[in-house]
Amino acid sequence: MTRNRFSGRTALVTGGGSGLGRAIALALAAEGASVVVAGRTGTSLDETVALAEQAGGTAIAQVTDVAQAADVEALVRTAVDRFGSLDIAVNNAGVFRGGRPVADLPEADWRTLLGINVTGVLLSLQAEVRQMRTQPDGGVIVNVSSNLGAHQQWPGTTAYAASKAAVSALSAGAALDHISDGIRINAVSPGASATSMSLRPGETVDERTARMKEESPLGRVSSTEEVAEAVLYLASDAAASVVGTDLVIDGGASL
Repeated sequence: MTRNRFSGRTALVTGGGSGLGRAIALALAAEGASVVVAGRTGTSLDETVALAEQAGGTAIAQVTDVAQAADVEALVRTAVDRFGSLDIAVNNAGVFRGGRPVADLPEADWRTLLGINVTGVLLSLQAEVRQMRTQPDGGVIVNVSSNLGAHQQWPGTTAYAASKAAVSALSAGAALDHISDGIRINAVSPGASATSMSLRPGETVDERTARMKEESPLGRVSSTEEVAEAVLYLASDAAASVVGTDLVIDGGASL
């Protein structure tokens, strides 16, 4: 059955050129939203737009570096200028750097993690909230965190986990700060999902499948569609009283 939970609404998805971001953007477009996909690589963004349009949805792309305030402000302006409002924002852009103990982490990797995963979310939140607080119906923001950080630790991922723990904390604090503006802010914290980020160096998809049968209580990675569906729930009117939650989607791995 076709649903149209987001007809007439404008959604913005950062990191929308691949993986979870692409799945979220396509799911929003499939349910009637006009979607602006943002990221650093124009060709992959264009592919997401083409997939959305092939399925009958509406989407546009804008190359954006979320670590640059001017880029994020321009992104929000584009959404409003093109579609008239910004109703839903999904801050998904993020990077992973890891595979070694924290004492051996290059400073450049640390700064990259903070710049994109933390400052990028902060700058996105600021620009989105400034627009949404001017709108009669406010808006909804979902930040993509991780089960690594506030929920679980894993050797060799300390710096990444620290950046994602910051996203979880930032989401909860911002939710309290801005619910009075009519803006609901929540987070999702996926575990291993069916994207390249969950593959270890040199690992094949089949090898990951075998590994997850041992590592995850669920016995598998989450599909990107499963994560997208959780994001859409938080963005929907069905979650109207859900404020400041951090929804873990990891098959029980962090229990």
